[in-house]
Amino acid sequence: MSSQKVTLVCTECLSRNYSTTKNKLNHTERLEMKKFCKRCGKHTLHKETK
Repeated sequence: MSSQKVTLVCTECLSRNYSTTKNKLNHTERLEMKKFCKRCGKHTLHKETK
């Protein structure tokens, strides 16, 4: 199975808000997406953690 579960962390407050899956064979770089952070109360950039 090539899809793997990853956790997304807010770049501003460093809270781990979201988890998603990604295909490691097609996307080798770290995932980055804008998501709503409940702790910050606004849309911020969330990056993939280990």
